[in-house]
Amino acid sequence: MRFRISRTSSPYASRPDEQEHPTPAPGTPTAAQATLLSDREISLIRASVAEVEPLAADMTVYFYAILFARYPEVRPMFPPGMDAQRGRLLRALLRIVDLVDDPGGLVRFCGHLGRDHRKFGTLAAHFPAVGECLLAALARFAGPAWSADVAAAWTKAYGAVAQVMIGAAEEDAAVRPAAWPAKVVHRLSRGHGIAEITVRPHLPYEYAAGQYVSLETPWWPKQWRYYSPANAPREDGTLTFHVRAVPGGTVSDALVHRAVVGDVLQLGPPMGDMVLDAAVHSDLLCVAGGTGLAPIRALIEEIARRGGRHQVDLFLGARTSSELYGIDDMLRMAQRYHWLTLRGAVSHEHIPGIRGSLPQVLAEYGPWYQHDCFLSGPAAMVASADEALTLHGTLPDHIHYDPFETPVLSAR
Repeated sequence: MRFRISRTSSPYASRPDEQEHPTPAPGTPTAAQATLLSDREISLIRASVAEVEPLAADMTVYFYAILFARYPEVRPMFPPGMDAQRGRLLRALLRIVDLVDDPGGLVRFCGHLGRDHRKFGTLAAHFPAVGECLLAALARFAGPAWSADVAAAWTKAYGAVAQVMIGAAEEDAAVRPAAWPAKVVHRLSRGHGIAEITVRPHLPYEYAAGQYVSLETPWWPKQWRYYSPANAPREDGTLTFHVRAVPGGTVSDALVHRAVVGDVLQLGPPMGDMVLDAAVHSDLLCVAGGTGLAPIRALIEEIARRGGRHQVDLFLGARTSSELYGIDDMLRMAQRYHWLTLRGAVSHEHIPGIRGSLPQVLAEYGPWYQHDCFLSGPAAMVASADEALTLHGTLPDHIHYDPFETPVLSAR
């Protein structure tokens, strides 16, 4: 499952991943070109969002209502249920607003969105329609705070965002498909509603250990869910995902309880910058909870592939010992690799070993300010670990994690 938000100085890592086209396509704004908004325009945009935010749920309902009414041809691009979609639109909008004074971060973030949106059939021609309806929704719900100057600032900002997304999508289309069919070649039940699913893409699929991937099942078209491969790239091209069925999770439930060998899934492009090359230090702290272990496991495999040039302290956290997912596998890896130290911590059970929440345990075993820290697991755990590390001197740029809820404009 995906529970994380990419964290460095921007919503993605401080440098674009080398496998994700760091050089903008012709016509795509660079960070310098994206510095188009004045301080006053940025202030106007943020003030209008502050007015709208208490009514955000109603605003997103209105936005999609007028979008589908004015441009009915776009409705088939979306799933029947729109609740998750509305939330993602809002998160993406808020993230963009947060980045309007960070041109480099804005370009990286919108580039990711543009590439990811290809799998939905998004075209350059769709952006004017979305912009028109978005501004109409903002104007309606901002009320008296909306003015000609605010409208002009939003028009300018949306134009820059759209240009980055379109350019990134066009660049991406020149070198790879929008989505990759992938056959299920192995399935293993792990118990506790968790399945290990291995797929082999029909076409070469390049990604970096630590990135995440969107999956679509044949049973729920247009609904995508984000998972991290639990392995570094393999010679045979297969990827293994650890999937936990969650209440109401249509995609996760289908993957855990319905998928069998021979079924064909769809993979979206790899995303995220929680990759080994983002590390500055040779000493690494890895913190994982539940199936959030998957990208951490992939990073450890990648370190082994590179000859074990990092020292890694790995903490696995859970409420009880039975919930320490993947600990046997990681114990075997710790026995194999001298540079890997493993510790398990439980917070709600008295057993021999380390007891306490992960933030408490990290504080006890720290400090970690000379480490790069990779965090993955439930959102509350990641947020509290991030806070604990920061309080004890770890620089924000050295704390890496991916979206708590992937802020794309697509429903899952």
